[in-house]
Amino acid sequence: MASRIHLSEHFTSGKLLRFTLPAIAMNIFASLYIMVDGFFVANFAGKSEFAALTLIMPMPVLNILGTIGYMFGVGGNALVAKTLGENNPVRARRLFSLIVLASSVVGVVLMVLGFIFMPWIAGMFGAEGKLLADSVLYGRIFILALPAWIWVYEFQLFFVAAEKPRLGLYITILTGLCNAVLDALFLIVFRWGIAGAAAASALTQLVGGVFSILYFARKNDSVLQLVKPIWDGKALVKCCANGSSEFMAEAAGSFVELFYNVQLLRYAGENGVIIFGLLTYVNQIFSAIFVGYSNGVGPVISYHYGAQGHSELRNLRRRSIKIIVVASVTMFVLSGLLARPFSALFLRDGGQLLSDAVHAFRIYSFAFLAFLFMGIAIFTSAFFTALNNGQVSALISFLRLFVFELSAVMLFPLLFGVDGIWSAAVFAEFMAAVTGGVFMAALQKRYHY
Repeated sequence: MASRIHLSEHFTSGKLLRFTLPAIAMNIFASLYIMVDGFFVANFAGKSEFAALTLIMPMPVLNILGTIGYMFGVGGNALVAKTLGENNPVRARRLFSLIVLASSVVGVVLMVLGFIFMPWIAGMFGAEGKLLADSVLYGRIFILALPAWIWVYEFQLFFVAAEKPRLGLYITILTGLCNAVLDALFLIVFRWGIAGAAAASALTQLVGGVFSILYFARKNDSVLQLVKPIWDGKALVKCCANGSSEFMAEAAGSFVELFYNVQLLRYAGENGVIIFGLLTYVNQIFSAIFVGYSNGVGPVISYHYGAQGHSELRNLRRRSIKIIVVASVTMFVLSGLLARPFSALFLRDGGQLLSDAVHAFRIYSFAFLAFLFMGIAIFTSAFFTALNNGQVSALISFLRLFVFELSAVMLFPLLFGVDGIWSAAVFAEFMAAVTGGVFMAALQKRYHY
C-alpha cells in the first residue's frame, strides 16, 4: 500500500494526483446519487415523475439547504488546514469541532422550517397539479435527512484535511451502493414511486453522515478529532466567509438551473426539461472532477500558505493548471462519444425524444469544450478560498453564475431558440475563466504564488 501523503510534503504531479484522486472520486460518486434516482424513476416510475425529480432537486431552496454543509466544509477546511500549517493542532481540532457543531444546529433548524414550508416553496417556483404533489412529497421526505446531508458535504472535505482522503472515498462508495440498492428495493420491489426514490436518498445521507461523525468522535490516527469546542465567533464568521464562494456557486447554480427549466418549459415543454435533466447529470459528473480536485488540493494550498511555503504554492498552482487542461480535453472527447448511449440509458423508448436529446448533447458538447474554462474558473475560485480570501473567491463565483450564465440563458433563446439554451454555458464558462485569470495575475505578488 502506498505510504500516507502529508500536507507538508513537496508535491510532484503524480503525488498531487494520488492525493486528490480520492476527493475527485468522492465528488463523482456523490454526484451519482441523484443520477441513480433519475435512472430508477425514469425507468420504473414514469416520465412525469422524472420531470418532477428534475425540477425539485435543482430547486434553489432545497439544494441551498444541503450546500450549507459545503460552505462550512470548504471554509472550515481552509481555516483548519491553515491552522495546522501554523503548527497549532490543538486549536485546529477545536475549530473543527466548533464548525461541525454549528453546522449541525443550523441543519436541524432548517430541516424543520423546510419541511413546514415545502408546499409554499414548490408552488412559488411554478409547480402545480401532480408535479406540485410529487415535488412536495420528494422534498419533504428528503429534507428529513438534512442534518446528515450537511455532514456528508462537510466531511467529504474534512477527510482531506485530516489526511484521510481514502477513508472519505470508501464512505462515499458505501453510501453510493446503499443508494442504488435502496432505489432498486423501493421502486422495483415495493413500487413506492418517487417517494421511494426520496426515501432511498434520505437514508443514504444518514449512512454517510452518521458513519463520518462516529469516526471523528472516537480516537483515530488522523490529525483531526471531535473534541470539546470553545466558542469562537470570529472563527465561525471567517469560516462562512471563506466558504461563501463555493456556497454561492452551488446555490447560484441551482438558481440558474431553475431559469433553464423555466425557459425550456416555454420553448420545448416537458420534453425539454427531461433532456436538460440528462445534460445536468453529465454536467454534474464532469464538473465533479474539477470540484473534487479543487477540494483535494485546497488543504495543501492552505497548509503551505499558513507555513509561508511560497515556492510550494507556485508549484501547486503550475501543476494544477496543467492537470486541468489535460482533464478538459479528455472530457470534450468523451462528451461526443457518450451522447447517444447515455441518452438511451434513460430514454429506452427512443423515438423523437431520444433524437432531440442527442441533438442537445451535440450542441452542449461545445460546453464540454468550455470545461477547459470551467475547470480554470472553479480552480481559481477554490484557490483563493484556500488562501482564506473568500471575497475574491465569492466574486468569481457570483460573476460566473449570476451575471454571465444567467444573462446568457435569458438572452440566447431570443436569438437562437432552444439551441441557444444548450449553448449558453459556453459563453458563461469562457467569461468566468477570463475573470479568474485576471484575479490570479493581479494578486500574484500579494500571495507569492
